[in-house]
Amino acid sequence: MAGASVASELAGTYRVLLAEREGQPGYHTTGRSAALFSETYGPPQIRALSRASRAFFDGPPTGFAAAPILSPRGVLTVARPDQIEALERELATFPVGEKIRRVSPAEASALMPLMRDGYVAGAIHDTSARDIDVHALHQGYLRQFRAAGGRLETGAEILGIERDGATWRIRTSNLEIRAAIVVNAAGAWADEIGVMAGANRIGLVPKRRTALIIAAPDGVQIGPWPMVVDVDEEFYLKPDAGRFLISPADETPSAPCDAQPEELDVAICIDRIEKAFDFPVQRVENKWAGLRSFVADKTPVAGFEPGLPGFFWLAGQGGYGIQTAPALSRFAAALVAGKNPPADIIDEGVIPTALSPARFRA
Repeated sequence: MAGASVASELAGTYRVLLAEREGQPGYHTTGRSAALFSETYGPPQIRALSRASRAFFDGPPTGFAAAPILSPRGVLTVARPDQIEALERELATFPVGEKIRRVSPAEASALMPLMRDGYVAGAIHDTSARDIDVHALHQGYLRQFRAAGGRLETGAEILGIERDGATWRIRTSNLEIRAAIVVNAAGAWADEIGVMAGANRIGLVPKRRTALIIAAPDGVQIGPWPMVVDVDEEFYLKPDAGRFLISPADETPSAPCDAQPEELDVAICIDRIEKAFDFPVQRVENKWAGLRSFVADKTPVAGFEPGLPGFFWLAGQGGYGIQTAPALSRFAAALVAGKNPPADIIDEGVIPTALSPARFRA
């Protein structure tokens, strides 16, 4: 998503080649997302980027997608009796109002009837959170990219990057590229690409997250129910096309790879879900894992590498890269073009120095 979105934003101004290592775009984390838009999820700069992305999601460019990208969902953040203090801390970070409010255990059970009796001691209901059609968003950016003259090369694993005079020479497994600017949007591999180009690492740590699709109880209509998230992020459960998407919300450090689910994480996930919800997990229909990549402050990295002309970082989106893509791609494209970031993004509280790789280079 990071590469497709910024390439789409740049293609109207520059000749842009999008080099994709895999046989298709979005093979790794983009295609494995829980796909929720929430302005209250993540650290402050993520929330600001999410707020700045809302207008795009609500009104994408004409022809960008055949149907709305967002659809109603809502999120119920729940706490056990031993987690009430954590719930209070979480509530203090929310802009409480008509769309976000604390609810009683009885109200939480009414919103999610499958909650186990006595499990919930308190909860927060956010009705503003919405599902994201990730496929439509990703394909919209790729379609917009191609329409602007952009070129996509799949199967183009980066084998070498070196400065050659005033340009970069990039060798891939199937072609050689010369470019004035390299945008490093390589996800879990971004630090490896940076080192290859002569940059210092930004301390990127890919973390594996496991997800499962399970059948809903027979005869239960789950469509309008909210996503349920444990206040300490020990699990989440989300209605998904008549089934449930569940996760133990694991964050296991990993080398960059095609992540696969571990059986222990699958077992932990099922155990946590069965303790919180009053139904047995009888059948796992699908399971997968993805890598969510973070730097130490869990804030994305967007900016030119100091002392390395034309090398631009766009990395470290963590688990927030889908919902922040509209604003972060516009922000990055402006910096690549040597312009000031868009005013509407800055007005939402995005601080360029907080995203810059220079913050690691003291």
